[in-house]
Amino acid sequence: MDILNIMYPVLSIGGLGVVFGAGLGIAGEVFKVEEDPKITQILEVLPGANCGGCGFPGCGGLASAIAAGNAPVNGCPVGGAAVAEKVGAIMGVEASASVPIAAFVKCGGTCEKAKEKYEYFGIDDCNMAVQLASGGAKSCSYGCLGLGSCKKACAFDAIEIQDGIAVIDKDKCVACGKCISACPKHIIELLPAKNKVKVQCSSKDIGKNVMQVCSVGCIACKICEKNCPFDAIHVIDNLAVIDYDKCKACGICANKCPKNVITGKKPAPPAQAAPKAEAPKTEAPKAEAPAKEEAKAE
Repeated sequence: MDILNIMYPVLSIGGLGVVFGAGLGIAGEVFKVEEDPKITQILEVLPGANCGGCGFPGCGGLASAIAAGNAPVNGCPVGGAAVAEKVGAIMGVEASASVPIAAFVKCGGTCEKAKEKYEYFGIDDCNMAVQLASGGAKSCSYGCLGLGSCKKACAFDAIEIQDGIAVIDKDKCVACGKCISACPKHIIELLPAKNKVKVQCSSKDIGKNVMQVCSVGCIACKICEKNCPFDAIHVIDNLAVIDYDKCKACGICANKCPKNVITGKKPAPPAQAAPKAEAPKTEAPKAEAPAKEEAKAE
C-alpha cells in the first residue's frame, strides 16, 4: 500500500506533464511565427560588434529592422560601405553611399591653455570626478576633464588622452556613440569626418568669464559670423555654431577667430616678393674727341 500511495501521485504528475507538454507543442506549431530568413542572412554579414551605434539593440536588432524595412541597408556604422553593399544585395536594393561621420571632442583646453581649480588625485574616471569632486578639477565647467571615461568606453581604440584632453582618431572611429554616452560633460558629438572646420569649444559662458579660465575658449565676439560669406556660422548662447548644410569649408572663420577656437585654418598665401627696382640706367661716358692739335705757330 505504501508503494501504491507513492506511485499514484508520481504517475498523476507525470501524466499531467505529458498532457501539458503535448499541448504546448501543438500550440507552438499552431501559433509559431515564421522568422524571415533574410534576418539570418543579414546577421551573417554584419560585423557582430553589437556596439549599438546603429540605434538598435545590437546586430540582431538591426538585422530585424532592415529585414522589416525599418532601417536602411547602410545602417551599420562599423561595417561601412562594404557591409552595406552585401546587405543591399540580400535585400535586393542598391546601397546608397553614406557620408562617413566620426566623433569630435568640442574642447581645446589642454593643460597649458585651461586653468584648473585644484590638483586632482582621485580615480581616473570623468564620471567619478564629476560626482565626487565638484564637477572635476578644470575651471571651465564645460571643459574636457581628460580622465579617460570616453577612452575606456571605446571598443575600437579610437580615443587617446593627449595633454589633458580626449582626441579622436577619425580613421579608427566607427561613430558607435559609446564615447558620447560616457562623457559626463556632453562635449562629444558626431560630425562628418571630412569637415575640417569645427568649433573646438562647448562653453556657453560670457566672454569675460571664458577668458578667465581658458585661453582658447569662444568669447562670442561674432567675428566669425560677420566674416562668413555663406551665412554658415552664428553665435548662439555665447557659442559659435556651424550650419554644415551651408558651410563651404573656406576657412575664413577659422582664420579670423581671435582665440583660435575654430579648426580648419587655411595657411596664408605666400607673400609675393616686391619687384626689384631697376637701377637707373647710366649712359656710358662719351669718348672725348681727340684734342685738336694746336695750330702750328706760323
